[in-house]
Amino acid sequence: MCYGRDLDEVDVRLLTALQEDADRTNVELARLAGLSPAATLHRVRRLKETGVIRVIRAQLDPDAAGFPLQVYVTATLARHDPRSSNIFDDQIRALPQVIAADNVAGETDYLLTVVARDVAELQAVLASLASRGGQRLVTYLRLAEVKPPTRLPLAPSGLASDRPARRRRPAKTIEAKRAGLPAQAPPAKQDF
Repeated sequence: MCYGRDLDEVDVRLLTALQEDADRTNVELARLAGLSPAATLHRVRRLKETGVIRVIRAQLDPDAAGFPLQVYVTATLARHDPRSSNIFDDQIRALPQVIAADNVAGETDYLLTVVARDVAELQAVLASLASRGGQRLVTYLRLAEVKPPTRLPLAPSGLASDRPARRRRPAKTIEAKRAGLPAQAPPAKQDF
């Protein structure tokens, strides 16, 4: 089965295991993948070198780490030329409180995830963004996490809508075929 980007079933097993728990040992990964530890190490290195695995890191709880304010900020730039975009991009990268940022299409130009220790820190981040070209900044307070970041669904989807419907043969037809007998024709469909 083809999974994309030249991933085979062993790669998918390794990537799925690493997404579930990136702290697994090479021996555990080898057992899960059905490979030797040396072959597993080679595979993981290849997945890193080809960019499939970007980085292996710990996922922290912002609130437990001292950042009770977690907000989403949509940002629209005052100007839409490459120079203005580069200045704003550089400012986003320079602010450690901006923990994720995406350039998006639609009514806004950017979607940012920002953490702060208090309102004053959040205000400083917003002022910094406004000073570097953010004309319209809309802040959304994150109330609760509904679904935490999850792994990529590498294996084929199990959703029923993704698979074509299968037609089942009547049991009599299957039994007759096994016995070498001619199958009976199904009854004619009647409209009422």
